[in-house]
Amino acid sequence: MLHPSYTDLMKVVNSEVEQGEAKVVNSRYSIVMATSKRARQIIGGDETYVAGDINKPLSLAVEELNQGKIKILGDED
Repeated sequence: MLHPSYTDLMKVVNSEVEQGEAKVVNSRYSIVMATSKRARQIIGGDETYVAGDINKPLSLAVEELNQGKIKILGDED
């Protein structure tokens, strides 16, 4: 099982969306695409924004998203 869950990650990503605005993320697919893109950036040598004993790129990407260290931009951004 994935920890945190998809629903938890979607809540974190959409936490800054004000009432009445469109959500940034509406599906699991969006979460998967965002974390996989970030994992590829980490593999490519980008700096990581979380500390600890996590050494797998995908786990780092999920944790960065969960802690709010990275943001998912909408299509128009």
